[in-house]
Amino acid sequence: MIELSAASALYCVLVAATFLSLWLYYDRRDHRLYDRERRKTTFHCIRCDRLYTAPEGTELQKCPRCGYENARLRF
Repeated sequence: MIELSAASALYCVLVAATFLSLWLYYDRRDHRLYDRERRKTTFHCIRCDRLYTAPEGTELQKCPRCGYENARLRF
């Protein structure tokens, strides 16, 4: 049979491993969500002079104000 001190040490290690794994999982998940939200393509409407964004990888996007289709802004 396992002694009380060994059982309590094993319990503490299991609890610490559980919290560490949960922390790593949620940290990576939040990082992916933030990174996806952060990466945007910027557009400048030449008709109404408005700046707006769209998801990454978009080459042409309609202006939300006037509907004119613009190419992405290149720096």
